[in-house]
Amino acid sequence: MLLLRSLRFFSVVCTGRSARSALLQPSQPWHTLHAGPSLSSSASSKELLMKLRRKTGYSFVNCKKALETCGGDLKQAEAWLHEQAQKEGWSKAAKLHGRKTKEGLVGLLQEGNTAVLVEVNCETDFVSRNVKFQQLVQQVALGTMSHCQSLENQLSTYTKGFLNSSELSELAAGPNREDSLKDHLALAIGKLGENMILRRAAWVMVPSGFYVGSYVHGVMQSPSLHNLVLGKYGALVVCQACEQSANLKDVGRRLGQHVVGMAPLSVGSLDDEPGGETETRMLSQPYLLDPSITLGQYVQPQGVSVVDFVRFECGEVEEEVAETK
Repeated sequence: MLLLRSLRFFSVVCTGRSARSALLQPSQPWHTLHAGPSLSSSASSKELLMKLRRKTGYSFVNCKKALETCGGDLKQAEAWLHEQAQKEGWSKAAKLHGRKTKEGLVGLLQEGNTAVLVEVNCETDFVSRNVKFQQLVQQVALGTMSHCQSLENQLSTYTKGFLNSSELSELAAGPNREDSLKDHLALAIGKLGENMILRRAAWVMVPSGFYVGSYVHGVMQSPSLHNLVLGKYGALVVCQACEQSANLKDVGRRLGQHVVGMAPLSVGSLDDEPGGETETRMLSQPYLLDPSITLGQYVQPQGVSVVDFVRFECGEVEEEVAETK
């Protein structure tokens, strides 16, 4: 009888241990569970992801979400990303509105008989050196150039125009483009996270017999931005020349340097005496590169007449801008 009781007790103990052992067994590893189809499960999907990432510059997470949302359609995914970025940009723009934007860049673009200067502002010099910000400046310059070239002018003399911030924002981004410059501004704010402003633009168109000299100071070069010169100061100088001489481009550049360095408020006359009230008149100012003579004395032997000019200084205050117009 004692032996029988011992055997029963042993059986109960073993059964309890077996139950506890079963409870203590590790659950099935997560990687063996069925997770369903995912975008990264095939080589073709990974290729699409990489292609979208390279094309748009957005993060892998956002590109993956875009492809999943659009069923793997690359074109739709790209459009979806831009739409989301634009929404995010407007949201950030609203939050950042009012923050000071004293940094930025001036951009100069010349094509044929037309030259444009644009200014785009941001909060920090660090962002102004970012290629995405520089691409925004380029797009603003291209949009302004397209606007100028769309104006039907029978030029008998030069024409000059200015666009303020709100006018600039409403311009199309280029010929046959439906998107506006303010759309590109929103995208840039969304990507870079700083307040930005399309500050202003100026353009000059000239007929035969005229020439636009130009100069940008503090030049930044970027391999992705062709035909665009970026810097902190810029100038356009409208000249009337008797003939297109070989040194006209160099003369135009020197005149632009003078405008940037001496900041005249008007052209003035060759008859103006140096000093006194005429010190802000361009032709009577000491020539920047040779202060022993006036600018008027420099241009006379060159066969060039200075007609007008535009000067941009990045971040200059509104009162200063008004005085130079």
